[in-house]
Amino acid sequence: MMNLPLGMILLLVVSVLIYFGLAQRILDRMRMTDKQALLFIAGIIVGSFIDIPLMRTPVDVSINVGGALLPALLCFWLIYKADETAERVRAVLAAVLVAAAVFLGSRYLPYEPENMFLDPKLIYGLAAGIIAYIAGRSRRSAFIGGVLGIILSDIVHMVTLTGLGIPGTTAIGGAGAFDVVIIAGTVAVMIAELVGETREKLQGGPVLGPNRPEGLYEFSKEIQPTSKKDNEKNADGNASENTSESTSGSRGEKSE
Repeated sequence: MMNLPLGMILLLVVSVLIYFGLAQRILDRMRMTDKQALLFIAGIIVGSFIDIPLMRTPVDVSINVGGALLPALLCFWLIYKADETAERVRAVLAAVLVAAAVFLGSRYLPYEPENMFLDPKLIYGLAAGIIAYIAGRSRRSAFIGGVLGIILSDIVHMVTLTGLGIPGTTAIGGAGAFDVVIIAGTVAVMIAELVGETREKLQGGPVLGPNRPEGLYEFSKEIQPTSKKDNEKNADGNASENTSESTSGSRGEKSE
């Protein structure tokens, strides 16, 4: 287990959590079912071995199916499914900020991994996850920002090499399941879940609203405000009780 790359370890851990139903609340927020999430993870692992060439000269560019194509498609689907325009804007902003941070880090951090205090993938993944959550402020936006931000940074690297006329190679999501894309997306959602759960416990439950999945109210039914219909029903019930009591009282007087 210790010899496996961090990205693969994270995918295995997430798969176990999903299989045993321990990630249901996260999946509710991500608009995904258990089967969809497990199929997506399986697709990432299989697609990690598939590279699609995009360009040969002057820069050799390819995109990995599991490390970039499938995660990007999921992000676009999540953006489409977003309930509010503000959430879409935050997700795109998070992706841009992550891409800028990774690009600047690649320029100013040491090129040799052995000269860094942590593995570069871990540094970029953690930084991307933190930035994505701060800018996105929700689990979906954080995931989108972390994943698309890393992919966008690879594209920026490709454009830079092409503009400078420097021969090189750019593999967008090239390491597949072992790539920073997976680390960034997972870390972003984990931070969002940790902070989100803490905030919900402090405020007594999730924020209620029309754009939240039904499953999110599972643990907060006791704090839901009484609806207008319920109030009218209770009022009618009380009125009926009062009427029946008065009727029985008047009958008692007559019988006496």
